[in-house]
Amino acid sequence: MLQILQTRTQREQRTMTSCGGRSLWLTLAGVLLVLAVATGPVGSYSPFKKGPGHGSFTRTSPAGGERGAVREREREREREQERLATPYVSPLVGLEAGGKRAANDFLEDVGKNVFDTVYHWKVIDFMYPSLQLRNNAIRTREFIPENNLPLGVDRFRDRLFVTTPRWNPGVPATLSYLPLPAQDRSQPLMPYPDWSYHTSPRNPDCSKMMSVYRIQVDECDRLWVLDAGVTDTLTNLQQVCPPKIMAFDLQNDELLFTYVLPEEQVKEDSLHTNIVVDVRDGQCDDAFAYVADVWRNGITVFDMRKFKSWRTTNHLYNPNPLASDYNYQELNFQWSDGVFGMSLAPVHRSGDRMLLFHPMSSFMEFQVPASILRNETVWEGFGLAAKAFAPVGTRGRLGQSSTAGVGKNNVQFFTLVQQAGVGCWDLGKPYNRNNLGVVEKNAQKLTFPNDLKLDREAQQSLWVMSNKLPVFLYDKLDYTQTNFRVLMADARKAIEGTVCDPRVPPSLAFDAAQLECELEV
Repeated sequence: MLQILQTRTQREQRTMTSCGGRSLWLTLAGVLLVLAVATGPVGSYSPFKKGPGHGSFTRTSPAGGERGAVREREREREREQERLATPYVSPLVGLEAGGKRAANDFLEDVGKNVFDTVYHWKVIDFMYPSLQLRNNAIRTREFIPENNLPLGVDRFRDRLFVTTPRWNPGVPATLSYLPLPAQDRSQPLMPYPDWSYHTSPRNPDCSKMMSVYRIQVDECDRLWVLDAGVTDTLTNLQQVCPPKIMAFDLQNDELLFTYVLPEEQVKEDSLHTNIVVDVRDGQCDDAFAYVADVWRNGITVFDMRKFKSWRTTNHLYNPNPLASDYNYQELNFQWSDGVFGMSLAPVHRSGDRMLLFHPMSSFMEFQVPASILRNETVWEGFGLAAKAFAPVGTRGRLGQSSTAGVGKNNVQFFTLVQQAGVGCWDLGKPYNRNNLGVVEKNAQKLTFPNDLKLDREAQQSLWVMSNKLPVFLYDKLDYTQTNFRVLMADARKAIEGTVCDPRVPPSLAFDAAQLECELEV
């Protein structure tokens, strides 16, 4: 027993050393986080407040004869949740024999030169029906070129879609498209489907698009559009229109439906910034969409068949205070952004699949069975689903990521906003830094990679939007230089020679003390 205690003490001392003596800071950060959650800004959402559509934690005291049956039902639910999570929580099973012990320096690796620039701009312009209309828009300040920043991106066959949220006044259209292959690499954006689908904050028509952050093309040739409905995000945030989901048929560009998120599912200062669509076995009418609320830490689930939605909450949606400090070029800033990046693992033999997710201000990747999110009744009793959420692993220091996607090769690609790069992970390997690869890091091309998508072409490509967002927000862009890029890489070539290649055996080497330190963070 004494030897065990001595060994434990030595291990704790090594952990303290590897963390650089940060225990005091971690304790202080924990106290501050508790105070922040307990007090919060006026009008902020708290899971301890009861409200329609969000559930509340209640505990009843059944009669003596019923207690045993209730406990048994609870244990059965826990066993089912563990069964669903097991294939992803314990990926080491069966890999030890082929694994290698060599370490991989994920932070220092720079990858290779695989991304090509498809489009680039110094400043964003739009394709108006005539030069006179463009000049009139500039004169009336309906169009202020330097206030436009491209954010979201996706591809469908010979078209590339780009979003321009209304961060500031002077954004005339919030969703556009461009031809592929590119003819003019700095071509003005063409509003999608056309100008008539876009409204102005000066005279808002909320049946039209107000401020689109991100989009997704699904396997049914539909373009899903997430309209946050907010304007003037940088100066005076206004929820001009309620958040909504729109879907277009890409075969004829007709609007299929518009779904407005119910008022009780939208919090004060909510910002809905990302959407992932879940379609299985070609069942296009049974689609679900997962919508991330980055500022109020929630995921709203939309059931297309039932045409209704519900809001889900979990503590793992919250930001990590110690990952909320950012540096970009000469700028230092703090973002307390919650759940943001989402991607879907392949459908498991059980018929379920994992939603992989991470807060923007975090170093960690998490997961939850999609069946938990898709089961509306689970969310009628707050707290029941908490046990289904689990950490997958850590990307380590400077591992903040915005968006991610899983390719046909079962490899997850993710942005590395603090490292000017794109990383990757083979889902068949343990999630630690020795099994995380680097596709490419390049401070010029991939400066602040903000959005990432994988298209559905036979030869799949990886698309990234790079946009210098921190400079746009906190400083002033140099409009004599290239500020925005859309980049593309072949998904197969992107992982060649990296640990992300499924043909490469996993690395079983990792620093347990450092991992323990980061899990504490």
